[in-house]
Amino acid sequence: MERSAVSTRPAPVPALRDIVQLLKPITWFPPMWAFVCGAISSGVGLFSGGDIFAGEGRWLFVIGGAFLAGPLVCGTSQAVNDWFDRHVDAINEPDRPIPSGRIPGRWGLAIAIIASALSAAVGWLLGPIVFLAALFGLACAWAYSAPPFRLKASGWTGPLVVGLTYEGLSWFTGAAVMLGAMPRGEVLVVLLLYSFGAHGIMTLNDFKAVEGDRATGLRSLPVVLGVAKAARFACATMAAAQVAVIALLAFWGITLSAWLVAAALAAQLAAMPRLLSNPRRYAPWYNGVGVTLYVLGMMAAAFGLGGYFEGVL
Repeated sequence: MERSAVSTRPAPVPALRDIVQLLKPITWFPPMWAFVCGAISSGVGLFSGGDIFAGEGRWLFVIGGAFLAGPLVCGTSQAVNDWFDRHVDAINEPDRPIPSGRIPGRWGLAIAIIASALSAAVGWLLGPIVFLAALFGLACAWAYSAPPFRLKASGWTGPLVVGLTYEGLSWFTGAAVMLGAMPRGEVLVVLLLYSFGAHGIMTLNDFKAVEGDRATGLRSLPVVLGVAKAARFACATMAAAQVAVIALLAFWGITLSAWLVAAALAAQLAAMPRLLSNPRRYAPWYNGVGVTLYVLGMMAAAFGLGGYFEGVL
């Protein structure tokens, strides 16, 4: 009797649309927005005598840096996360590209590795400081999802790493791309404060998966603290960071930016009672309203740091 042959054919190459879905384009916006904030906060003009290739003409660097922050480093983090969460996604989100079989075999891991190498290469082309920032972001992306670190398992370290990379590192990269050097101290302090505040944004994102996190052992803050306490912590974290930014902007004499960030915070505070009344129900709503106000305040601070409001107030 013949023994059935075991197939040794490699897994088929996944379709482009499934690779794009794996990289989750909807997640690219926050780091790209923070990158633009960084570019603006540098105070370096994009044009020099109308020539985008000469002097201070930095458009090519900005385009490359935005591509690095969003599709490359952020996209890589999504691919890494989906690969190491494929067993969990098979339960919670079986239609995702990897558990559904649309990205078969070990293609998910291969895509994450290729995207990491491409990100590092683009970072190298943009200069040594950006290259080191890209390497740091990639290291965080792998440590966040992959064992043995798997930082996402903790509701304290996981959101902190995401906030630091999505907001702070992207802002830093934007400023460094424009300057070709290390950003000045005021920019570094503000980007770190907004990164700290983004911990609250990441905590709000965890409200949609409390049951799944609890079942799979992920200790998100809504699981550890309970939904109500986690919501209050998220609000307090976001507000505290912005209060510090407002105080520093005022101290540095960047008055208009301080008022604009204060106005954005006041609107957030007005929206917070609705969120706190039913965090599970209103977290998606607050992510649309409160988080939008938060990132608009980031942009206002960036314009002030870049010197665009000098002499206005």
